[in-house]
Amino acid sequence: MNLMYQSTRGGEKNVTASQAILKGLADDGGLFMPVEIPALDLSMELFADMSYQETAYEVMKRFFTDFTEEELKECINKAYDSKFDTEEIAPLSKADGMYFLELYHGNTIAFKDMALSILPHLMTTSAKKNHADKKIVILTATSGDTGKAAMAGFADVEGTEIIVFYPKGGVSRIQELQMLTQKGENTHVVAIHGNFDDAQTGVKKIFGDREFGNALAERGYQLSSANSINIGRLVPQVVYYVYAYAKLLKNSEIEKNEKINVTVPTGNFGNILAAYFAKQMGVPIDKLICASNDNKVLYDFFTTGTYDKNREFILTSSPSMDILVSSNLERLIYLSAGCDADKTRGLMEELSREGKYAITDEMKARIADFRGGYATQAEDEAAIAGLFKDTGYVIDTHTGVAAAVYQNYMKETGDMTKTVIASTASPYKFSRSVVQAMGYQSENEGGLDVLSEFEIVDELNRMSGMAVPEAVEEIRFAIIRHDNECDVDKMEEMVSGLLK
Repeated sequence: MNLMYQSTRGGEKNVTASQAILKGLADDGGLFMPVEIPALDLSMELFADMSYQETAYEVMKRFFTDFTEEELKECINKAYDSKFDTEEIAPLSKADGMYFLELYHGNTIAFKDMALSILPHLMTTSAKKNHADKKIVILTATSGDTGKAAMAGFADVEGTEIIVFYPKGGVSRIQELQMLTQKGENTHVVAIHGNFDDAQTGVKKIFGDREFGNALAERGYQLSSANSINIGRLVPQVVYYVYAYAKLLKNSEIEKNEKINVTVPTGNFGNILAAYFAKQMGVPIDKLICASNDNKVLYDFFTTGTYDKNREFILTSSPSMDILVSSNLERLIYLSAGCDADKTRGLMEELSREGKYAITDEMKARIADFRGGYATQAEDEAAIAGLFKDTGYVIDTHTGVAAAVYQNYMKETGDMTKTVIASTASPYKFSRSVVQAMGYQSENEGGLDVLSEFEIVDELNRMSGMAVPEAVEEIRFAIIRHDNECDVDKMEEMVSGLLK
């Protein structure tokens, strides 16, 4: 029996998984959701002996029911292969009593690889299944990591073009260089004069412009998305929480049916929503600790029940979390409203109109599994420094936020439940901030400011003993291939021009 999908805003129903993946965003601006979250009707003991690929198949087949076993396994095997630098795909490391789920062993050294390695295969398979005759144009906004991972996945994939918008000055230099040096005749990168929310809003506006969509269709193009608004991005993220629990069980770190907590550094809300899906499927997860940086819109939401984006946008050393409009939260709002599409649509319209909305007490009760927390820049640095000093283990600035929030949570609640922290990027992706937090001492006047990005990479290597990832080495002398820039109100014009 096929699991069908529908829009969170009610405009589309009875959509297959492959159709939802292909479209990315519903015509009414809503996000596709399964009519129910399927149960994981296998014991965790069975998962304990599975590889990452086997776990992925068992999870994904329950969501992507119109894919054949052969199709889905082919997508999985093409995605999770030698492009990851470890056979485990997502190793679980223990340091200072915390379990760090390392999601950065793919070819762009960030957690986005976990989903974006498979999305191109899911999408091209979906296109064939639905007899799509148009070239798929992947349109994506990035706060730093999605862009590179998406381009790496879609580079030179037949029948696709990919256009990535990122905020100029709003990502780390390593992140920017990874995007600007990306190879592939079908890849395009554009720096916008604005922040990530401006980029994301601009992309959504393009998706919502029917006239523009029709004009593209006449030219043989069909828009789709690689952001986590695409259900084909979200479901693969569910896998690694199932895998992490199973590994804890296999390593005798937990007992059968013992509950764990999960802490996730959160920006667009997709990663922690995937953990919630895993819990709903039956993984014994108790609290979902949503970690924010100084842009603490999600912390305020879980604390008060009011989502309010009307605030200063703060640039931090954890740029992938510098977000004030968390798109995937709409899916949780939909679930908390009892899958009431009218209610969800009304709240999203209120957000668009007023910049805020408030949920009811009944809705709050349905999402009581979530706990919000935030860490300041100083707390982030202290978490990185403390962990390195005590254990020698090095984490990036986003994982530092999560570690700081988790430590604060333990102090406030006394909850000593074993906790998995999603470690979302290699420290080398944010080497300048990490080296600074680790207590770099310079004999040169000016300190880190006088060092080039790659001199700092080498310093991190010297201080930590961690090997420099190939993803960083390959951009050290790479040629800049993209130099497009535009204002936010020119994004649609830019898309049209790039597609010639």
